[in-house]
Amino acid sequence: MTHWRSFIMAGSALALLAGCAPKEEAKAPEAPAVEAPFADVDTNRIETASGGAEWLTYGGTYDEQRFSTLTGINTENVSRLGVAWTHDLDTNRGVEATPIVVDGVMYVTSAWSVVYALDAKTGEALWTYDPDVDRAVGVKACCDVVNRGVAVYKGKVYVGVIDGRLDALDAKTGAKVWSTVTVDQAKPYTITGAPRVVNGKVLIGNGGAELGVRGYLTAYDAETGKKLWRFYTVPNPTKQPDHEASDKAFETVGNVTWGDEGAWVTDGGGGTVWDSIVYDSVNDQIIFGVGNGSPWNRTFRDPSGGDNLFLSSIVAVDANTGEYKWHFQTTPGDNWDYTATQSIILADLPLGENGATRRVAMQAPKNGFFYVLDAATGEFLKGNAYGAMNWATGLDENGRPMEVAAARYGKTPHQQLPGPLGAHNWQPMAYSPETKLAYIPAQEIPQAYVEDPRFASKAVGWNTGADFSSGIPPIAPPDVAKFLRSTLKGHLIAWDPVKGEPRWTVDYDNAWNGGVLATAGNLVFQGKLSGEFVAYNATTGEKLWSQNVKAGAAAGPGTYEIDGEQYVTITTGWGSAFALVAGYAYDDAVPSSVGKVVTFKVGGTGLIADSNLPPIDRTPKADAFGDEAMVADGAIAFSRNCMVCHGALAKSSGVLPDLRWSAITGNAEAWKGVVIDGNLAANGMVSFAEFVTPEESEAIRAYVLAQAHATADATGGEQ
Repeated sequence: MTHWRSFIMAGSALALLAGCAPKEEAKAPEAPAVEAPFADVDTNRIETASGGAEWLTYGGTYDEQRFSTLTGINTENVSRLGVAWTHDLDTNRGVEATPIVVDGVMYVTSAWSVVYALDAKTGEALWTYDPDVDRAVGVKACCDVVNRGVAVYKGKVYVGVIDGRLDALDAKTGAKVWSTVTVDQAKPYTITGAPRVVNGKVLIGNGGAELGVRGYLTAYDAETGKKLWRFYTVPNPTKQPDHEASDKAFETVGNVTWGDEGAWVTDGGGGTVWDSIVYDSVNDQIIFGVGNGSPWNRTFRDPSGGDNLFLSSIVAVDANTGEYKWHFQTTPGDNWDYTATQSIILADLPLGENGATRRVAMQAPKNGFFYVLDAATGEFLKGNAYGAMNWATGLDENGRPMEVAAARYGKTPHQQLPGPLGAHNWQPMAYSPETKLAYIPAQEIPQAYVEDPRFASKAVGWNTGADFSSGIPPIAPPDVAKFLRSTLKGHLIAWDPVKGEPRWTVDYDNAWNGGVLATAGNLVFQGKLSGEFVAYNATTGEKLWSQNVKAGAAAGPGTYEIDGEQYVTITTGWGSAFALVAGYAYDDAVPSSVGKVVTFKVGGTGLIADSNLPPIDRTPKADAFGDEAMVADGAIAFSRNCMVCHGALAKSSGVLPDLRWSAITGNAEAWKGVVIDGNLAANGMVSFAEFVTPEESEAIRAYVLAQAHATADATGGEQ
């Protein structure tokens, strides 16, 4: 055993040797490694980096072109795209979000404003934030309890919550940093749109116009949540100042376009800013789109017959103060829910003198015209019809629609294109600066408009002033649904904004197809109503690749790059306005399925799981009852109170229960417990006792059972 004395002698020898060696200079201690800030995104980074390897804001860049400079996936190899990974989003409701990708982390939302942070390379869950929304608020959501995504800025993730909150989360942990209520929660406001962040300001709007609210856009301090400025889109009902950024605009241009009477004075007037919000960095301004009026029918909203600014308008305000700069109204005196909240894209086009470049704002709103405006001034430059229409014959030299007289409907119905779902809705369009084309997810969904002789504003439900039960037989046989289905069309239009005409068009046999992504790989990606996700040649429209994602694919896709490998991603989930109201549009009812993030790469070998949710028993749950008059009354009450969620003709597409096959139709007390007593309020089905009498409720049950038996007799219960 070695003796301890040996260690001492060895140590002394080492000490002597060390003393003979040249003396080294003392080294300063190394500073501890500083961890890089998490999700360190600012305005400069969004301007310079987004739209390439990262997707840092909702539209890809501040110009919202939804164009990526990546070429890793291109026309040569797109046929080899396969599933890289999928992630379940714990909901069977509509999903509309475009994922944000920052430093290898994906931030995405699902229904009910739930936020997920995922590893963008593997899909592994990092954290989830549930804002714990009271499901009863679902009755305020006109078009499903959807959410289109988040904003990320200086280590925080911002989400607009369906109940009107704006929440800021720690990007690394998902912990809530602050929360502010942006609306009067006693009124039917909602938030479904994605926030935008510019120079320390979070911008958010709201929805709920047709339910009876007054719209506005608000800027909040990104660090604290303090309100910085607000721009109202409809004047104060008293036409007095609000002491907000919008005051001067109404004093100078807005108040004179509204009368002093009408439903707008009590209902708010509408004009919600529920989607498009764009930062124009060149002119340091925010350009945003404004929605429809409340009620839709101007006869009831404002009998004076004015243009009603700023409904259905594109508006520009100073980014720092919110002060009015300019506006352009796409649909003066909106009468049809022709919102101007659809994608607004900024680009440089040769529309100046002698072909000089001019910075423009482009939009294809619901009304069917494609507009090109000067971004600095709002001057109308070009406008042409991009879709089928019969409400106007064109635009005059100032861009004002030349209306067909019958379109200002009264007691005589007008079968109209576009209908209220528009020639283009929220599904984002894209623009490629390489092909110089805008890619529009267009559609044809006609609607008969006629004045509602029973109109009266109500606090729950839609206030349109139009009667959508007109012309539909009380008991509609299946061939009525088939006829309505035959009128629906969809298109992907590659639009030349300089020439004002399509370069190429892909036609679909149904409407409500998805948002669009364009890339420098000369590709255009779009999801379809059928669940097919497709890649086209951006120059020619040739179909190059597709994959069945096994659910609705309406969201705007995104793309990003990690470790030199490009990914394309899309969220899926069955829902949104068309799926709720237009069950007749689906050849077969859609089985309920879990929403997902589905991400692709070249050579991917993953699989997309099938839905394992049980099928529905499609048989009537009781004998039909009631005479013709009772069923007819039930049809009217259904169309006024139930149709927008449970489908026209009582035919659901599968988002919410198809009432024809619901067990509660078989029991009068169970039905009353839901409709009148609100027994399912926790699921979003609140009591309608204020708006439906017990007798009307029972008439609705009679109508639903009549429809169930008519369908079962004709199809054997297959639909």
